[in-house]
Amino acid sequence: MSSLAEIRKDYKLKSLSESEVDANALGQFDKWWKEALASNIDEVNAMTLSTASNDGIPSARIVLLKGFDEKGFVFFTNYQSFKGQQLLENPRACLLFFWKELERQVRIVGLVEKVSKQESEDYFNSRPEGSRIAAWASPQSQVIENRAWLEEKEQKLKKEFSNGSVQRPGYWGGYRVKPISIEFWQGRPNRLHDRINYTLQENGSWLIERLAP
Repeated sequence: MSSLAEIRKDYKLKSLSESEVDANALGQFDKWWKEALASNIDEVNAMTLSTASNDGIPSARIVLLKGFDEKGFVFFTNYQSFKGQQLLENPRACLLFFWKELERQVRIVGLVEKVSKQESEDYFNSRPEGSRIAAWASPQSQVIENRAWLEEKEQKLKKEFSNGSVQRPGYWGGYRVKPISIEFWQGRPNRLHDRINYTLQENGSWLIERLAP
């Protein structure tokens, strides 16, 4: 425990002020996103997705952001997976980006909906063939016998789809997280971090407030 207690880093790179941020939360995210891209962060689109069942039991995992705009943040998965089942019961989620190279976090809370079938088709067809076959091979989140069972199923599907036409399974597609609040966190010295929180208002504008660290 003593060695764990000694692990610490003082954040000194940047600051975040209410006078500098965009009036629109998505505009501010776009600004930080471009800075993160320019910083060559490894898997910059990796984000923690937190969901909860109807009885409030939480679950979290890393997924990849595949698009964002004024409508929200998009990721793709198996609808029959554990996260898919939780989102069916409770269509709310939290996304968290941690860009340690920039000493930044972004926390997004929102309502979740499926993207259109066309959006799912377009993205699925852009994936490498191996990834498309994997979507058929994996009964995501279900108990399986062993690794060999999965690999055998993959090989059978490769033969089945040898003509190269791997269609999207109906149980696979995208979700959009429609934000109702977005918090931007910038690390600062002595743990006195900058936290700027946006809350969506009924008229579509964003209330901007500073939170204590």
